[in-house]
Amino acid sequence: MKIFEPKIISTLKDYNLSKLGSDVVAGIIVAIIALPLSIALAIASGVAPVQGLYTAIVAGFVIALLGGSKVNISGPTAAFATMIAVIVAEQGMDGLVIATIMAGIILVLMGVLKIGSFIKYMPHSITTGFTSGIALTIVIGQLKDFFGLTYPAGAHNIHTPDKVMNVINFFSTVNWWAVLVGIIGLIVLIGWPKINKKIPGSLIAVFAGVAVVLIFKMDVATIGSQYGEISSDLPKFTMPDFSLDKIGTLLPSAVKIAILAGIESLLSCVVSDGMIEDKHNSNTELIAQGAGNIFSGLFGGIPATGAIARTAANVKNGGRSPISGMVHALVLLLVLVFLMPYAKWIPMPIIAAILFIVAYNMSEWREFVHICKTSHWTDILVLIVTFVLTVALDLVYAIIAGVVLSVIFHFVYKNKKNK
Repeated sequence: MKIFEPKIISTLKDYNLSKLGSDVVAGIIVAIIALPLSIALAIASGVAPVQGLYTAIVAGFVIALLGGSKVNISGPTAAFATMIAVIVAEQGMDGLVIATIMAGIILVLMGVLKIGSFIKYMPHSITTGFTSGIALTIVIGQLKDFFGLTYPAGAHNIHTPDKVMNVINFFSTVNWWAVLVGIIGLIVLIGWPKINKKIPGSLIAVFAGVAVVLIFKMDVATIGSQYGEISSDLPKFTMPDFSLDKIGTLLPSAVKIAILAGIESLLSCVVSDGMIEDKHNSNTELIAQGAGNIFSGLFGGIPATGAIARTAANVKNGGRSPISGMVHALVLLLVLVFLMPYAKWIPMPIIAAILFIVAYNMSEWREFVHICKTSHWTDILVLIVTFVLTVALDLVYAIIAGVVLSVIFHFVYKNKKNK
């Protein structure tokens, strides 16, 4: 298999109008799903709402065009939220842009060096541990907006332990109108799929939340009150101010982004392979993810990776080629130009409710429990250590610790068997 062989090349050899129709429909539906998620994930990452759309548009199009999977949909994902928020708080937006571009370069190198062939062998207990850990950090990070809490100036609210303490210390500032709106959002998000599976519940929750707050004139924070007017400007090319000092400072962050983007993207590819009975090119996908992140950084976006839920929705709605991913990006571009200013009315508790559901869906709690019930104690230990370190410290420390433990246990038990 070649190192770089985009799926669109082989796909277009027997492409026709019927397949184009299916891809266009799938792309439109995925764009509708991606719209509220892109805004919510940008907010959870500590950046402007519009930057989530920039990411889905720019990175989503580039990765679909160059990727090693027929159906992988890429954009901002929940896995990055806490990591990005820390980078922005400590290094500013320029730091995030530089880290994103550097991560893209690292991903390209990973693909060229054929590292994609090895990532897929990462132990399941590690991927489940850090995925569950990320889900918990997302929930903790959204408690402030869900409960409408008010923190005093200067309160540290970057790392997960700080967020937990702030919720405990300032829970007396709870806004019960915000809680009511958040509960309405959760009811819609949970109940709507039982009524209609085509229109995403997140979109209905947004409309419901906006209507309730406007009609009853509730004192609830909105995107507009938090971020001001929402721009509908097209993504603009901006070259950040690189320097050796900044590169050295941001290299660890870039490595974290690259590792997570590589793992998440290839996991998404594996899932979609089973759905369409195809086989992705892992190294091509890494190169495409790298290019997508480079362009995302240069055009005002944030880190991107393959999104399993959006990819699955693409497949279920008829997407069978990279064209659907490109259509999804173009539809979001139209939304950006014509509808983005109206996003200012979205209540923050609705954003929190959407992210609660995202976290629940990605948490893999059933798999977590299954491993604890059925696996060897060594796998359980790796799972728990990875999970705890992801929440308490840092994703990369968690992965390194999980890999080291797995290698140690592997050789210890291998030597026991050989004796």
